[in-house]
Amino acid sequence: MPDSIENFTVQEEIMRLEQIVGDVVDSLRTQRDLLRQRGMGLPPGTLGSLKNIQTELTDISGQLAGETIELTQLRALADTTALVNSSLDIDQVLNEVMDTVIRLTGAERGYIMLRDDYSGEMELRIARNLDRKTIDQSEFIVSRTIVEEVTQSGQPVVTTNAQSDPRFSAQESVLIYALRSILCVPLVLQGDIIGVVYADNRIRDALFAEKELSLLTAFADQAAIAIQNARLFQRVQLALAEITEMKELMDNVFASITSGVITSNIQNVVTTYNNAAERILDVPYNLVIGYAMSDALPVIYTNVDDCMGLVHRQGFLEMLEIDPVLPNRGQVNLNLKLTPLRNAENVTEGVAFVVDDLTDIKQRDSTLAVVRRYLPPAMVDNIQSIDELGLGGERRVITVVFVETRPFHAFSPDLSPQALMELLNLYLTVGAEAIHNQTGVIDKFMGNELMGLFNTQLNPSENHAWWAIQAALKMASDFVTLAERLGGDPNPYYRIGIHTGLATLGNVGTSRRREFTAIGDTINLGKRLQENALPGQIIISADTYDECRMQLVDPSNGILLIERPSIQVKGRRQATKILEIVRN
Repeated sequence: MPDSIENFTVQEEIMRLEQIVGDVVDSLRTQRDLLRQRGMGLPPGTLGSLKNIQTELTDISGQLAGETIELTQLRALADTTALVNSSLDIDQVLNEVMDTVIRLTGAERGYIMLRDDYSGEMELRIARNLDRKTIDQSEFIVSRTIVEEVTQSGQPVVTTNAQSDPRFSAQESVLIYALRSILCVPLVLQGDIIGVVYADNRIRDALFAEKELSLLTAFADQAAIAIQNARLFQRVQLALAEITEMKELMDNVFASITSGVITSNIQNVVTTYNNAAERILDVPYNLVIGYAMSDALPVIYTNVDDCMGLVHRQGFLEMLEIDPVLPNRGQVNLNLKLTPLRNAENVTEGVAFVVDDLTDIKQRDSTLAVVRRYLPPAMVDNIQSIDELGLGGERRVITVVFVETRPFHAFSPDLSPQALMELLNLYLTVGAEAIHNQTGVIDKFMGNELMGLFNTQLNPSENHAWWAIQAALKMASDFVTLAERLGGDPNPYYRIGIHTGLATLGNVGTSRRREFTAIGDTINLGKRLQENALPGQIIISADTYDECRMQLVDPSNGILLIERPSIQVKGRRQATKILEIVRN
């Protein structure tokens, strides 16, 4: 039978004996009166002895009751200790422990406050009431003075009536909230006060005594250890979570990067092989990891064997391009970067390979190189922007340059068609390069002529008229130089017309085949200026002159302006004012 049940039975038996002795005393008193009437009496001291027995039984009963309560508290403390050490969920444990303390001590409320690791301030962690419910933060009421005293001194505080206790009676919280019985003990761990346990009752006086103080102190000792264990466990969990998160992040990054990543150890055994490497080299993961490079990836190893030796021995970073033939992909172009893998002592323990597949890029560059021969560079570079324009146009001010490089009659009639085409291409190349060098766009080639555009959507510029003039002067000089180099007629044959104005620019054609061009009166007038120019002349319109007047009249630019008679061009009623420009 448990001790508490046994004690309870003994206490009941003592109380029954006490009752019997009381009944005997009462009966003897009655008998004493009868005996006196008959001239008789009880033996001396009989009632006094029985009275003493009754008193002793009462004392024993009270003592036993106190010991029973204390035993119950000690059992609860033992259960609490087991509970504290049974779980690392500190909030759950402390809630249950606080409920036990409130029940055993008769406290109305119980609080646990812990010191914040960063601020050093005491902060509420657990707050419970008689109904085993968590107290809302707004109802958190304690004597801060008592908490601070316990925190600073490390000694427990117990007061039977804070209202009349000279240490605390003047405190605002004691007065406002009518705090009476208060018990507060420190949570001490390895000499450091990490918090306090606080219990109070606002109704009853003298609720807490030495037994309650001992009980709460013992609980605080266990709680401090439990809190530390929980904190350590929490830190381990956080560290583990961070490590796991970092590993998952690294795995995700490693798996998502487009470059192939391969690592090998000092014995050249593959230790890492990501998804990109598997895709680029077309060799499954399970046939690579744990195998020697020479066996798993011979197409790589045969090209990097010598480099790996340098990386291992001297710790050099090596880069090279290889063109291996893969079984399922054919010939590919790969860029390899070899980097030493070093440990904390800076000792090389392996090699890291970064593999970039340049096959598609090389093929694209090769295709673009062919395309550039037939399309203006700006158009090729901005092909996506051109496509986004769709079929349609945009009105904007541009400068157009029309160039006749050399008339066909100026070439020798004895030239073969192939030789004639080769010479013509030389002149067209001179004109095209002069326009390209001034950020112009070649709109089209028309036999021995070409058309250049400045300030389109592809080559916007505020100085478009000036760039067009610079291009014209450059090609005029280069045409003369080319003719002299070829040993033919040195007389200039080129005719150039330049005009600035509004034009419509955009794509024309169909959804399957389209061309970027410019149309409108500005384009027509530019062509007419070129047609009205004499051989060796560069003719500009008044609009072009107005657009870059400051540069044209600046002596440092060395340009001579010659005003020519206005011309009447087809399609225009009014005469067009023109000027000839010559390099001074």
